[in-house]
Amino acid sequence: MRYKEISGKEIVNVNHGSRLGILGQTDLEIDIHSGQIKSFIIPNYKWFGLKKEGEETRIYWEDIQKIGEDMIMIDAE
Repeated sequence: MRYKEISGKEIVNVNHGSRLGILGQTDLEIDIHSGQIKSFIIPNYKWFGLKKEGEETRIYWEDIQKIGEDMIMIDAE
């Protein structure tokens, strides 16, 4: 799967039903030895993305349950 195929999809936590962000507004953590994605790092923004605030949310690749046409569903605490 290529990054452009999953970019723009909304990330949703199935445990809480909460929306965590849109892939593309994230940073990637990549394993330098294997080249595989370890996690997505989603900044917490306030006021329409103009001001970064607080901690980041980290979504680990292992937490992804399903990648659909419009969203990525994760199972995380």
